[in-house]
Amino acid sequence: MEVVFNIPQIFTVVVIILLIALLLSAFRILREYERGVVFFLGRFDKVKGPGLVIIIPLIQQMVRVDLRTVVMDVPSQDVISRDNVSVRVNAVIYFRVIDAQKAIINVENYLQATSQLAQTTLRSVLGQHELDEMLASREMLNIDIQEILDARTDGWGIKVSNVEIKHVDLNETMIRAIAKQAEAERTRRAKVIHAMGEMEAAEKLSEAANKLSTEPNAIMLRYLQTLTEIAGEKNSTILFPLPMELLKGLFSPKDHDNKQ
Repeated sequence: MEVVFNIPQIFTVVVIILLIALLLSAFRILREYERGVVFFLGRFDKVKGPGLVIIIPLIQQMVRVDLRTVVMDVPSQDVISRDNVSVRVNAVIYFRVIDAQKAIINVENYLQATSQLAQTTLRSVLGQHELDEMLASREMLNIDIQEILDARTDGWGIKVSNVEIKHVDLNETMIRAIAKQAEAERTRRAKVIHAMGEMEAAEKLSEAANKLSTEPNAIMLRYLQTLTEIAGEKNSTILFPLPMELLKGLFSPKDHDNKQ
């Protein structure tokens, strides 16, 4: 049995298939973290999603936008600090789209634009600080870079939530210079602490001397206590000085007069 299709029948089948394809293309499903920016004949219409979205084929177009947080590495940048030290610095930024309309309409590629802006901002901000600040005040620098990026990307519908400087790479010469500086700083601190200890000890000894001078018998008690401590070390021979002031207390004034 031979089946023969004429041209009108084939055309009808093709049209039906195209209509079914267009009907199926009108249905779009957006996930919870996605939004669809809809254009009607090239003009912005609305932002739809999540869930089932119906788009009129050939008249409306939709661009998907991911609202999840993006983690982007900032490539290593050559930075010259304010004290003329050359370093290489890299970082990582965390941002997300909060306005899908601005992210699609106001900038051609918000991912690339944010990456380039992060690189230039990193060089600009770090170039205003000295090397010691880069190494010791990273938290402050992270906040400064984050605030600048957040302000400049606000018109793109992007929220920069965090910026972290990962590495500050130095050459070998600068590393040795920093090590010498740290060693000298520790030596200085040791000398200062030793001098402060000597000063405090001198103050306490002066107070003790003033206290002993007001009590004549106090020096005798302190002297006997010292002898007791020496004798406790099981020494067979003990040599100790005998101040002449102590001998005055052994003789009464009468004995002194008789000798005269």
